[in-house]
Amino acid sequence: MLDVDRDQVLAYRIAAHGLHRDEHDPFRLDVFDLGVQDMTKRDTACLALASRLPEIHAESLVDDRRFALVWTHRGAPHYHRASEVPGLIPALFPLDDADTEARMLWQRKEVAAAGMPAREVLLTAARAMRKVVDKPMTKGAASTAVSKLVPAALTRWCRGCQATHIHEQLMRLATPLAGIRLVPGVTPATLAVLEKRPRIPAAPDIPAATELVASYLRLHGPATAADAAGFLGTTRQTVAERLWPTDLAEVRLGKRKAYLPADRLSRLTSPPDPDVVRLLPPWDPFLQARDRAVLVPDKTHQKELWKIIGNPGALLAGGEVAGVWRTRSAGKRLEFQVTALLPLGKAARAATDDEAHRIATIRGFADLRVTWY
Repeated sequence: MLDVDRDQVLAYRIAAHGLHRDEHDPFRLDVFDLGVQDMTKRDTACLALASRLPEIHAESLVDDRRFALVWTHRGAPHYHRASEVPGLIPALFPLDDADTEARMLWQRKEVAAAGMPAREVLLTAARAMRKVVDKPMTKGAASTAVSKLVPAALTRWCRGCQATHIHEQLMRLATPLAGIRLVPGVTPATLAVLEKRPRIPAAPDIPAATELVASYLRLHGPATAADAAGFLGTTRQTVAERLWPTDLAEVRLGKRKAYLPADRLSRLTSPPDPDVVRLLPPWDPFLQARDRAVLVPDKTHQKELWKIIGNPGALLAGGEVAGVWRTRSAGKRLEFQVTALLPLGKAARAATDDEAHRIATIRGFADLRVTWY
């Protein structure tokens, strides 16, 4: 078994995530093998591309018809290559009832109250979504209409809306199965029919789902079945017993056994120099690894980066997550507050200023100020 250290792992991942900016076409970025999570109000997907592409494209995803925005992994909105979405949908279909319960975040008592197996709950919701959404409509309108079609046990009282709606996670998981996407760059969230709308899957595509696990290991490896399961929103047992890829290399990172596709082993043992400076947005693909202690060993620093609500962005420097950052607008100026978690030299701070200029440009600000803490 090969022993590797944390520095090698981080250097490998920085390269695997395209953070050296050696690719000009976003379509060719490997991060789209899994998808790039988007939080529209914070431009997270566009900023993730700005960290990876040499040129600055303010609207490169919103206007690029080669990509589709869909609720996929864990019910979160992700940009995917549009041509790959029809094949992705059956890969998202749960393998069995236990897998469905895990993805829906339901307890057994909730499934019992529904009066049908968990996977049938999901299919019932998908059929209703497909019937309701035949043209662009807001998420709220779709939820209201669908809630009238599904059994009452599939709905929940929403304190914020003061109304009864279909269970939020159930709706998000059912939406892609029903052949529905999100309209990019639109608030409030708006649903629309996928081009060449596929049928609701009759069964899971296990090879395609296994390839999602392999993609996780390529981007976030070396990693474990539990890590991949956490990203997909399912259980370790489901991944380890039914979706585990073949032709993996086993390595040891400290006391931990982890795995990487064998054809990536040479890249792990001899990764390129990781010394790049990037301002990664919240929910950037690089930050989606489930082994957070590898990315950020200090537990106090972990709490600074991953919060229950309102994550900051991450400053990547010297092959480490070396700080966190936030912005706020002050009239025509964008103000950056950067907090260093690790010592930074003058060159890294100057490069951080350059990265801040890129973000200000994307967000349409001609003026900016960077304040260090």
